[in-house]
Amino acid sequence: MKTPKRLIPLIQDGLIDEVTRQLMSGKEATVFVVRSGNEVRCAKVYKEANKRSFHQSVDYTEGRKVKNSRQSRAMSKGSKYGRKVQEEEWQNAEVDALYRLAAAGVRVPVPYNFYEGVLLMELVTDVEGNAAPRLNDIVLTEDEANNYLQSLLKEVVRMLCAGIIHGDLSEFNILMAADGPVIIDLPQAVNAAGNNNAKNMFLRDVNNLTTYFGRFSPSLLKTQYGREIWSLYEHGQLNNETILTGRFKEETKAVDLKSVIRIIDDVRKQESFRILRQQDKS
Repeated sequence: MKTPKRLIPLIQDGLIDEVTRQLMSGKEATVFVVRSGNEVRCAKVYKEANKRSFHQSVDYTEGRKVKNSRQSRAMSKGSKYGRKVQEEEWQNAEVDALYRLAAAGVRVPVPYNFYEGVLLMELVTDVEGNAAPRLNDIVLTEDEANNYLQSLLKEVVRMLCAGIIHGDLSEFNILMAADGPVIIDLPQAVNAAGNNNAKNMFLRDVNNLTTYFGRFSPSLLKTQYGREIWSLYEHGQLNNETILTGRFKEETKAVDLKSVIRIIDDVRKQESFRILRQQDKS
């Protein structure tokens, strides 16, 4: 096929030798199958902001670090340079997340290079060596649904232990490789500890999984894996070996109103004493 303009620099610099075909075109990027030496890989070409339908949200970008104050000011002003920086940060978020998660043992495509707005990474394949299908393209048995959910929950836990939440996890960004599910599409990855929306996004991710697999195994719809995992995380009790039950009980401990009133009264008294001391000094 004719080499796309955005991939020409990678060929010129020897990162890829040939573009075989277009694999898919999504809301934020177009992915091509490419050959690098004897290996078949994929190249994710990010679309420009005005050409993609998925727009950045402060819900996702909150907590992300900006390289310097000049870039931060430019982004807040919405200048041309600021929009360029914001776009680069959005793309870098996926690259950084992939490297971090791969190092933590999470099942994501292996990243190889990020060059000129193109992410070169592993091509996830099925048992026949073809590009792996998405989870939503597969019909599952009840046992398969149960097993795949447990497998993905382990990945979600591993991600959270690495400090990252996918933020948009669903059956549409999970590939069914020959050896099990692989999580993809991470430009909206969220900092678990630095984003005020982290909990809600995490619960939504896990709910998306249980809802999807619940189509094939209805008993999964009664589980509370998201709340169970997040509670363990909040209390510092979550690790990669944690055994999940799918059960969660809300804390219903009654508020001690007398203690609250005593605290309020003490604060009021302290404030009154402070005012009196200031009056005496004057």
